[in-house]
Amino acid sequence: MQHNKWITCTITGEWHNRTVEEVLKGPLLLSNRMINRLTRSRGIRLNRQMPFLKRVVKEGDRLQVAVRPRERADLEPEPIPLEVPYEDEDWMVVNKPAGINVHPVRPGETGTLAHGIVHWWKEQGWEGKVRPVHRLDRHTSGLLVVAKSAYAHQLMDRELRERRLKRVYYAFLEGSLTQAPAAEGTIDAAIDRDPDHPLRRRVSPAGDPAVTHYRVLARNNDATLVQVELETGRTHQIRVHFSHLGFPLFGDGLYGSTSPLIRRQALHACEVGFHHPLQGEPVTVHSPLPKDLTRLAKELKLPLPGEK
Repeated sequence: MQHNKWITCTITGEWHNRTVEEVLKGPLLLSNRMINRLTRSRGIRLNRQMPFLKRVVKEGDRLQVAVRPRERADLEPEPIPLEVPYEDEDWMVVNKPAGINVHPVRPGETGTLAHGIVHWWKEQGWEGKVRPVHRLDRHTSGLLVVAKSAYAHQLMDRELRERRLKRVYYAFLEGSLTQAPAAEGTIDAAIDRDPDHPLRRRVSPAGDPAVTHYRVLARNNDATLVQVELETGRTHQIRVHFSHLGFPLFGDGLYGSTSPLIRRQALHACEVGFHHPLQGEPVTVHSPLPKDLTRLAKELKLPLPGEK
């Protein structure tokens, strides 16, 4: 395996007389699985030599790990138009259009977002596997964080699990959501698989914890536009939660009904934000409503976000 990026950790007094393995798990935040992978690929160096994991380090030693190996892509590149509002050496944020899958869901499937990303990277002279950090349904549009290496995925997945990866959505609901006097609220309802439908989820006490925060941006007698922030990320979480309240998303035939106004569920991932795990700086990316949702807002006579 060819390595093309190493990161260096200079041992400080705090880690003097600790083992290589302890430093890898400490300041370098490596998981056991990642350590095993790097050991097999000769991707760990102590003062330019391959060390044993139980080797004791001294203050001033230089421990290096190859966190971004060059990997063969597991998909064929396809020239699918992409909008990439953010990219660095370790992560990218892609603005996914509605109507395509992030990854193939059946053998031989082509035309997915991942195929387009592989092509995007190839044009830049980079090759690797596509590792989405979170999910977007096929018919949901908007921002998706993608890691460029297993190490980058591990770091951002930790941000996700510890609820530091911010994910904000716009959703158009059928009916007037009036339960929250302050025009905002939280839905705290566990989600489980629906035993009567292979694709559907449902609110159930036996399910996994699921928490959705929302704020009403606009509403009338027929529709409500909400801004939603996820605390957890269960499959179909936003769609399930609002359908459970009796306000399914426009166009969501799985949890409500289809609509002549839009050909998909009216859901858009409009913002992602995180504290960069390696650079230490905040990153926030925004995506405006796509054209079909802008048209929907006009049909429903709801002002767009930012309008009065």
